[in-house]
Amino acid sequence: MEVKETKKQLAKTTEESKIEKSSEVKEEVKTEEKVEKKKVVEVKEIVKKDVAVANGFSLRISPKQSVYICKAIRGKTPEMAIMRLNEVINEKRAIPMAGLEVGHRKGKGLAGGRFPKNACKAIIEIVKQAGANAIVAGIEDPVITIVKSDRASAPYRRAGRRAKRTHIHVEIRNREAKK
Repeated sequence: MEVKETKKQLAKTTEESKIEKSSEVKEEVKTEEKVEKKKVVEVKEIVKKDVAVANGFSLRISPKQSVYICKAIRGKTPEMAIMRLNEVINEKRAIPMAGLEVGHRKGKGLAGGRFPKNACKAIIEIVKQAGANAIVAGIEDPVITIVKSDRASAPYRRAGRRAKRTHIHVEIRNREAKK
């Protein structure tokens, strides 16, 4: 009996020592992994980009109106462009459309203009996205440098009519890089 008991005790002590050794090894591996993870974090650096871009494809807005809206917001910061477009939606300021035969609007030096609300709402979403992209890209003083409107494919509607569709492209750069 005593021999069996001593064998059991020896087996228990060897198992305990194995468990202790394996736990020590696991702890060492964990500490090594933590050190490696810290090294990886330190190595990664934020890469600054010089351009932030946002696109809108096949938007349900008029190509003519979007051209004039793009002219109105070019050269402004994203916040100022959004404020300007919100004023158009609230009918406080019109978008100048002097090239078209549009009736005169109130205001100094404004020959003709309109309040294209649906087009402004769609373009605000794209400008917001471009502004967010500029923040992620690390652009310090963002300015809308390129805003362009292109005709998209126009699908057929009832009675053979064609629908209006527009592509919008917005690029934001740093104000100093623009000059």
